[in-house]
Formats: sequence, structure tokens, C-alpha cells
Amino acid sequence: MTLRIDNRTARALWLDAHGLAAAPTRAPDVLDIIRDLGFLQIDTIRNVVRAQDHILWSRAQTYREGQVWRALSARDLFEHFTHDASLIPRDVLPYWTRRFNELGARAARGDWYQSGLGKAELDAIRNRISQEGPLSTHAFDTKVESREMWARPPHKKALDQMWYAGDLATCHRQNFVKYYDLGERVLGQIDHGISKVDQAHALHEAALTRLGFCTPGELARFWDATRPHEAKEWIAMADTVPVDIETAEGTWLPAHATPDIESRLAAAPELSTRLRIINPFDPAFRDRARTQRLFGFHYRNEMFVPRTKRQFGYYVYPLLEADRFVGRLEAKADKPNDTLTITGFWPEPGTRWGAGRRARLDAELARFARLGGLADVTWTCPRP
Repeated sequence: MTLRIDNRTARALWLDAHGLAAAPTRAPDVLDIIRDLGFLQIDTIRNVVRAQDHILWSRAQTYREGQVWRALSARDLFEHFTHDASLIPRDVLPYWTRRFNELGARAARGDWYQSGLGKAELDAIRNRISQEGPLSTHAFDTKVESREMWARPPHKKALDQMWYAGDLATCHRQNFVKYYDLGERVLGQIDHGISKVDQAHALHEAALTRLGFCTPGELARFWDATRPHEAKEWIAMADTVPVDIETAEGTWLPAHATPDIESRLAAAPELSTRLRIINPFDPAFRDRARTQRLFGFHYRNEMFVPRTKRQFGYYVYPLLEADRFVGRLEAKADKPNDTLTITGFWPEPGTRWGAGRRARLDAELARFARLGGLADVTWTCPRP
């Protein structure tokens, strides 16, 4: 018989699986948090703090900016590409060979890489790093060959292809600048003799453990390193529990859950009523369709939308209270004035912003300001 999980319970399970059910008072053990999540997306944009720091802080409030890079330098994590650039626990490395091979081969198929110039550039850069040690992209001075927006200079193309293939790897970052070293120095042996199929099985099992429940498509999208048909094949042979998940609209979605789903249901914690500022790249809500289906919250990243066509703002933070999104705001750091500036606020339809909720938001903004090294909070838009 298929297990039915109502919407409020499903939300609680989801938040618990992603470290957002309880108050963020756990120790700021970066490696443990990332292992629990599976991986951590990194991003260069720093409106207040960068995404990776915000995501870790949301689970451990004593975390401070930049701590994550120690784990990368110590080789506890490696950096590669899931759905985007990410930090991944080293124990995933034996199952990542297929991803190195796939992305490296995809990049190498381009005309430039097949040309004599491309091959010469690859060899020259690899030789320099081999002899000189870790180098950043700033150590090379080839020029962009066209004026197109996303055009890259030859050295960056070469670095990217070798990084995707695992021939080079990120050994550390300094002020977010990536330093490349030889893959064998950072990653060790890439091919661990595990078949492509068995790698997929291991990745699917790890993904389901972290998600708790999912559809086959969501399972494949977790790492973005397997195909939907592979996820379906694994589910057909794996020890999973068929479930129906109630959506925010009251419909039921067939899915698959971990073998211990009933234990998870019995152990589901009471949700913290703390109001949280959520990063746009937080893994709990990265899948926008799933977020809308489970939480009834529509979110669109508008960073690359022209200003005149944005509904909200450039870098907008969802506001989560217990298991409900109650609004969103735009904020940025004003370093010269030591202030976190709130430039936009939008309550969710149907939410009431009484004194208690306003106080919880003020408390979270004060905490967020401290994370960004800022002393004050200022509003340049109407307050709730």
C-alpha cells in the first residue's frame, strides 16, 4: 500500500532533511554540514555575503565568512560542477569519474579545442602549472578573441576544459579567485575502477538519502550527473518506498522515499518559528518548480532579467517562517556606512505582518548584518 504524506508533514520532512527545521544552533562544522546537504553551490555575487557563506550560516549561526575555504585547502572537499560550480565532499570522488569524463569530453568537442592552437595552449598551461605550482587565471595574459558578452580568452578556455576533465583542479581560492594545480596533486587518482553504472547507483542512493523523498527527475537533477532513465532504472531495483506527497494545492504526487521514511516521520522535529532570510541558491529551494509545488511559493531568479522587466529585484531573499514563506526582500551591504540596506520588501499575499513577525524579521536582519560585518540596518523602502 502506498504511504500518503500530507503537505504540512512533507514540508517538515523536507526542511529537516535540509537542516532548516530546527534553529541554526549546530556547531559550524563545515564538512559535516556539506556532507548532510550533499554539496554546496558557490557563487561570486556578494550583495551581503556570498551564497556559500549564507547557506552555511543558515544552518550554523556562529559560522563566519570564509571558513569554508579551509576545508577546500585541506582537501576535505573538492570543487567541480554539479548544476553549477560546487564544493563536494571528497568521499564522493570515487563516483565522480563519469562527471569528469563527460564534462571534459563535452568541452573538448569544440572547434577551438580541436585546433592546433587549442592543443598548444592546453600543453603550455599544463606545463607551466606542473613546473611553477598553483596558478590563477591572472597568471596568464591571452586576450579575448571577440567582443561577445560570454567570450573568453584562450587561456581561460584551456583552464576550463582541463578543470572539467579533472586534469587540473582547484587547490584553493583566495578572495574567491580560483588557483589551479594538477589534478593528480589535488584529487589523486580520478578513476577508481568503479563502473559508470555503479557510480550512478551510488550517486542516486546518496541523493535519495539527502532528499528523503523525490520523483525520478528530481533524483537525477540532484547532482545533475546522471540521466532520468538511469534514475528510473535505479528506483526500479532499489529498496525505496512508494509514497504520495500532497502538494500545496491539495493534489497528490507519486514519489519514492527512503527505506526509513516511517522512522523519519516518527522522528520529525517540531519546526522552529524563527524567521529566516534564505539565500536564492539554497539547496532546499534550488528546484523552483518543486518549491512552488511543495510550499506554494513562486520564486524566480531575476539577476539576469533587465531591470525594467523585473517583478521584484536583482538579488531577492525569500523569507521563511517555520514551514511557510511570508515574504521576500532585497538587501545589500553598504560597506562605507557600515550598514545593511533594505531596498525592497514584498509580503506574500495573505500574510499579516503584526508586531511579533516584524520583531522576528528585525532580529534576523540584525543577525544577517553581523554575518556581513555590518553594524546597522537601514530601510530605504517602506517597512512592513
